[in-house]
Amino acid sequence: MLRVGLTGGIGSGKSTAARRLVALGAVLIDADQIARDVVEPGTPGHAAVVGEFGEGILAGDGSIDRPALGRVVFGDEKRRLALNAIVHPLVGDRRAEMLGGVPSNAVVIEDIPLLVENQMGPGFHLVVVVGAPAEERVRRLLAHRSMASDDAWARVNAQASDQERRAAADVWLDNSGDVGGLEAAVDALWLDRLVPFAVNVETRTPVRHAGHAVLVPPDMSWPSQAARLIARLRNVAGERCQRVDHIGSTSVPDIWAKDVIDLQVSVASLDDADAMRDVLSDAGFPVVPGVDRDNPKPADPDPSRWRKRLHASADPGRAAHVHIRELGSPGWRYALLFRDWLRAERAEAANYEKEKMRLAAHASTRDEYAEAKEPWFDAALERADAWARTSGWAPDRSSP
Repeated sequence: MLRVGLTGGIGSGKSTAARRLVALGAVLIDADQIARDVVEPGTPGHAAVVGEFGEGILAGDGSIDRPALGRVVFGDEKRRLALNAIVHPLVGDRRAEMLGGVPSNAVVIEDIPLLVENQMGPGFHLVVVVGAPAEERVRRLLAHRSMASDDAWARVNAQASDQERRAAADVWLDNSGDVGGLEAAVDALWLDRLVPFAVNVETRTPVRHAGHAVLVPPDMSWPSQAARLIARLRNVAGERCQRVDHIGSTSVPDIWAKDVIDLQVSVASLDDADAMRDVLSDAGFPVVPGVDRDNPKPADPDPSRWRKRLHASADPGRAAHVHIRELGSPGWRYALLFRDWLRAERAEAANYEKEKMRLAAHASTRDEYAEAKEPWFDAALERADAWARTSGWAPDRSSP
């Protein structure tokens, strides 16, 4: 199944987006509704909350008065953590129970108000954030929820900032306009990305782009996109994953590149890579069949030393390649050296960019373009090694 985390600040229109996705065919798991259900009168959760906070947080019918409880825990970190310690495990159990009953080909939307605050993004195939300016969100709260202005602003300011939400968002749905505009954006997201992504996850099909290589101007969001993918890989790979690095052209600032995020997962042996095959596929990174090594370099021509595994993103909206290499192998070292050398030597980066643009203009396919770059790589390795010796570079001190 495809699991999508949906979030947004209070008054952003997240619930409107959730309703539209359900109308299109998604399965909704509403964390807020679950949090209500697990503390209904007669449940263990209800008894635990009343035992912790007293009967003063009850409504006349015996149910928990959420605004009253909110006033108790709002601004009091100790009390908030006490409430979370009761409710979060119950919500987690109910959520797992609901996921267990969902068909394997479903698109599951998990509506989680505090997804960003609780750093839950790595657990999803995709994070969708509904956003609107703070002033507009407060206006909606005053108009539709009858909140006092001070209360509305306090709630908006207590949540994650737009900057934090954008850093977590794979998709940002702008809801600064009318409902029709948001619904149109949701429809496009569903048809163009979520449905094909779900099919690819179910069938373990990597996205492969046909046609010639297209270079695009440098995108300042490439590092943050890579960071989100790295977090997902670390989340599923566990202890077998020694480190994950953003490599390739999109990891080098200010040069044109194919819009593909290349990542390197370091493992102790390729047995670990093979053991991770299924969990990576389930997480949206299926294996690319037929690729089991890099092209050897002239100074180290033994093909057996250049073995690897290659996975690729199943997401039609974000091309990514995951190269799994043994820690300390020639291919592993070269990927880190090449990146760090180009980051440090801007003239070399400019030369590489010029060569890429020349080759892209003449290559008829992506494979032809990749093959045409090999002579440049071979010649560049000697210069990169010289830089490593003079600079004292070492791969174990290389940063992502």
